[in-house]
Amino acid sequence: MRISLLSATAIAVALANAPAAYAWGAAGHEIVATIAQIHLPKPVLTLVCDILRPSLNLSEPAPVSTVDAYPPCSLAPIAAWADTIRMRPEYRYTAPLHYVNAVDDAPPDGCAFPGTHGWQGRPTGNVLAALGNVTNVLREFADGQRSVGDAEEALKFLVHWMGDMHQPLHMSGREKGGNGAKVAWNGRSTNLHSVWDGLLIAQSIRQTPRNYSRPLTGTEGAIVEPHLRGAIYDSYIRRIMHEGLAIGGRFDEESRSWLDCPTPESEKKSLGTPSFTYKERAQALLAMDFYTALGLTTRPGTEEGWDDAVLCPFAWAKPIHKLNCELPVWPHNLDPTGSHPSGAELDTDDFGAEADAAAGRPRPHPELFELDTPEYAGKIAKEWVVERLLAMAGVRLAGVLTDIFQDVEADGFVLV
Repeated sequence: MRISLLSATAIAVALANAPAAYAWGAAGHEIVATIAQIHLPKPVLTLVCDILRPSLNLSEPAPVSTVDAYPPCSLAPIAAWADTIRMRPEYRYTAPLHYVNAVDDAPPDGCAFPGTHGWQGRPTGNVLAALGNVTNVLREFADGQRSVGDAEEALKFLVHWMGDMHQPLHMSGREKGGNGAKVAWNGRSTNLHSVWDGLLIAQSIRQTPRNYSRPLTGTEGAIVEPHLRGAIYDSYIRRIMHEGLAIGGRFDEESRSWLDCPTPESEKKSLGTPSFTYKERAQALLAMDFYTALGLTTRPGTEEGWDDAVLCPFAWAKPIHKLNCELPVWPHNLDPTGSHPSGAELDTDDFGAEADAAAGRPRPHPELFELDTPEYAGKIAKEWVVERLLAMAGVRLAGVLTDIFQDVEADGFVLV
């Protein structure tokens, strides 16, 4: 997505007004893919790009040499592929693989994961199981047991589904992940799922300080800038990387455990969590030592039959699902008094009419609860909730790909 005829403002407004159909929307998935790409060691990214050609950058000329060109490709163009093909007859089986729904889930007062009645649909027909399936395909490819065609499809699904898992409403079983929950956004009728798919992200892009429209400099710029493509969200990625993932940033300490999976203490093997300066960490990243650079630990462990030593979607998804109750992603005010599945008596404040009137906001849809407010959207922005989820998805995607491909020699590796 390159900025050419449309201005950045026009694109952001269009993104905000367009209904988002799937998790994170295209922009969110591309942001996750770009953050992951920034963290990938060079040999791993080169191999990933080799697998994804020729389908990757169809609108752009391929580099003359994957050795001389860095990065050799961009992962962003394929990040939303899994949404674009889900209605094709041959891919309809993938439709339920973008989410997981617990039968007993009833946010914001009861977040069951999965609860006594388990999951909706087949136990293997959800995003948690799907992540394990495509990861196994890539492992088999790395061992020489799968074709490059199998690996290409699995990579495109993995990039997308890792993003899906970090959208809280894709972890919720109520109202089809919020698609059936009508709300208002800036006076317009929409639904809760669409707010989280794209409207919150579009607002954050518009509100990114102007100084991030300029390239980052120094070592930080050397790490980040090569992977940016002139997209409307470039400034947003710069801010997430600089204020969020850099040493001393909002996510610096916690990001060191984002790849951890539950495991008995006796089985834990740690790479340590050294206190790097930003320059040291950046040099380690540029030297392709991903795990040491981020101070991450190994991840043995298993839960729910989906988790293993590298990928633990159940363990990772559980706290994301809790946001539906704890933030809450699902506002209490959406439920008229006594109507919530839990039977709780809730004060709806006439769906926020009094607050809107006091703030001078128009109410073209007075029956709908407005979410573009300081109490909801403002709280999410202040606490960097969306930025944390996007960063977390990117780091985890990079970690999984690095674990699979770091020992594969790209030079001379035969793609069949």
